[in-house]
Amino acid sequence: MAASLAIIMLLGLPANKLFEKLKMPGLLGMLLLGVVVGPYGFNLLQQDMINASDDLRKIALIIILLRAGLGISKEDLKRNGSTALKMSCIPGLVEGFFISFVATKLLNFSFVEGGILGFILAAVSPAVVVPSMLKLIENGLGEAKGIPTLILAGASIDDVFAITIFSVFLGLYSGSHINIGVQILNIPVSILLGIIAGIIIGCILIKIFKKHHIRDTKKILLILGLAILLTEIENLLKTKIQIASLLGVMTIGFIISDKLPNVGERLSVKFNKVWVFAELLLFVLVGAQVNVHVAFDAGKVGIIIILAGLIGRSIGVLISLLGTDLNWRERLFCIISYVPKATVQAAMGAVPLSLGVESGEVILAISVLSIIITAPLGAIGIDYSAEKLLQD
Repeated sequence: MAASLAIIMLLGLPANKLFEKLKMPGLLGMLLLGVVVGPYGFNLLQQDMINASDDLRKIALIIILLRAGLGISKEDLKRNGSTALKMSCIPGLVEGFFISFVATKLLNFSFVEGGILGFILAAVSPAVVVPSMLKLIENGLGEAKGIPTLILAGASIDDVFAITIFSVFLGLYSGSHINIGVQILNIPVSILLGIIAGIIIGCILIKIFKKHHIRDTKKILLILGLAILLTEIENLLKTKIQIASLLGVMTIGFIISDKLPNVGERLSVKFNKVWVFAELLLFVLVGAQVNVHVAFDAGKVGIIIILAGLIGRSIGVLISLLGTDLNWRERLFCIISYVPKATVQAAMGAVPLSLGVESGEVILAISVLSIIITAPLGAIGIDYSAEKLLQD
């Protein structure tokens, strides 16, 4: 694994810098590097690195979500809380059912198979969206109306809805006796449990920090350890009850920042430094999951289905923003920000195939293709449009 880490660091930093010099998002360079050095490219990464990829990507995502929580202001959250909740479910639901319908027409899928595909593709990627929104917060873009915070909060919950409904369709396909009403009810329960878990851990950490003098570096390790533990608890309990652990992770950062603002500010700077390394791991390893050869199998039909889904998602975003004070440029930016897909599609794309779903190969191909199309498109779109669309 040591040699693989060296490859990621020595090639990842120049790839990031090269794309920034080309006026493109650095993460795009790291994603492409992952494709090149990964098992479906030149296969330069050792097998133990590939085996540990899921855990390493999860830790990197936790780091940026903690940083995001530390950067969220209570005022923005109060102002945009209900809109963020709508942004977390409506766009994904509309996109998922759009894809389900189109897949039945173009691929002769059953509606259930269409639903499996639809709700794999419907999940937005916090790995791409969250770092982009944090940059906007640091640069003060869109902050007057709390737009980055709105998108941060929405994107962190979006996956919960998509994965839950994907599980429902997968259960229907396999003939499992599942109660759809209970599954849907699990979503708000999952969100609530995630927030409560984050608040409890945040409050425990605050008591420790007040009682004991601990260096900021050790505080970072303590926070990170508990946040990782929270996501592991979700994995252990997921057959019995779901917890929106990523939302809980963000809540930990928010509670610390709200109750101990000076500490929160210092920790935010520290997490930024840790993120330099975590970012390399996250995007190179996400890229390494992408099998370009499989993506080509999806063909033109795959592209049409993905674009149909994005149209559905755009309609869902506009519905979610009804009644807000955002102007048309800001609404357009929210649509662009909800384009990137990567994390869930890389993790879940092969699940239907592994469980014997008849159309599993096609679902995997379109899932991979969605990463190749939307991750760069969304990252570039956010980068280029932010200054034009969010200027007052």
